[in-house]
Amino acid sequence: MNNPVLDPASAPGAVPLLVRTVEIDDPGPLLSLLPRDEAYAWIHHGDGLVGWGRAASCETSGVRRFDDASSWWREITRHSVVRDEVDVPGTGLVAFGTFTFSGGSAGSGLVVPEVVVGRRDGRSWVTVVGSGISMPPLLSATEPPLEPTGVTFSDGPVGPTTWQEIVADAVGRIADGGLDKVVLARTLVAELDAPLDVRAPLTRLADDYPECWTFHVDGFFGSTPEMLVRLERGLITSRVLAGTIRRTGDDTHDLTLAASLARSSKDLEEHEYAVRSVAEALAPHCTSMNVPESPFVLHLPNVMHLATDVTGVIRDDASVLALAESLHPSAAVGGTPTKLAVELIDEIERLDRGRYAGPVGWIGASGDGEWGIGLRSAQVEDESGTRVRLFAGCGIVADSVPADELAEADAKLIPVRDALSPR
Repeated sequence: MNNPVLDPASAPGAVPLLVRTVEIDDPGPLLSLLPRDEAYAWIHHGDGLVGWGRAASCETSGVRRFDDASSWWREITRHSVVRDEVDVPGTGLVAFGTFTFSGGSAGSGLVVPEVVVGRRDGRSWVTVVGSGISMPPLLSATEPPLEPTGVTFSDGPVGPTTWQEIVADAVGRIADGGLDKVVLARTLVAELDAPLDVRAPLTRLADDYPECWTFHVDGFFGSTPEMLVRLERGLITSRVLAGTIRRTGDDTHDLTLAASLARSSKDLEEHEYAVRSVAEALAPHCTSMNVPESPFVLHLPNVMHLATDVTGVIRDDASVLALAESLHPSAAVGGTPTKLAVELIDEIERLDRGRYAGPVGWIGASGDGEWGIGLRSAQVEDESGTRVRLFAGCGIVADSVPADELAEADAKLIPVRDALSPR
């Protein structure tokens, strides 16, 4: 068993956290408030949460990484004193978090910022966290982020030719029986001539992909189109994406492509596996569920996805983090059957995913919150901040064509690659 690593502010006997939330005037673009260091973000259509500083944190690993983080969060919330004058989702005590795809990777945990600023449905607020309740800070935009310079991209441990061979191997394993789908990841490495100011790619991603959830926690950043789970006052929502086609930029032609995607037996099969895995994972927690019979086509600037929104009414006292644990990994990022697919990933993928395709998001003191899947993402890999690893993945089924899967993976790398490239 791996025990959670706590910072001094979170140790037994530490002074309880005092939390105050007050309503404020609209502060403008939330990302413009972030300092360069110890910054956290969760942005969707301009609304969401940003934070900075570190009032408390917990680092976990291993198969119990979710349970250990949940136990720590229960203790933190139990001993905190909260004065919340706004009382909407995202106010009061909030922790940002990220969890690795596999228990064997390091980098899971939660962090409570010292300051959180949020906006939702026309209301804005600031939360201050510490050992003493102070007046909220005066908020103003920080210095503009430094744009990336001298960026070069190279293949990760597996180049395009070898990656297609791995895809072909996976297709062969599926043909042998016992496995319906496996999701394989591909990486690129970006080298910069100066430490990355992550606020620059965050701002680009939020501007270019407003319908996605743009996030940053501990050097892991991106803009995910896939909501793993949202829990809000008893209502559970999960957005499932599986089945992808690249856009051409010609609107008329893209509509034709969208129609072909909606009829594609290969993509519909892949999507069905993903929806089924989410519905089965959520069912024990729900009194009722709504699982649409057919997906819709989600249009993003670079690709289109088959998408289904699964909803349910919670039956137990599970937190959003417990729901995320139940859902992870879904067929959308692992495969079907999940256990066999993950075993094959470990055998043939040839990389450590780290936080890629793991849950990332936030949780409130009530247990409500939002957790996306860490897709269209990248990780700052070294202390110098000059090396960044980009990730993308594809669902492989029986009739997958390796060259087509490579093209799809490259399309999914575009958002973060463009966000790191000088303009």
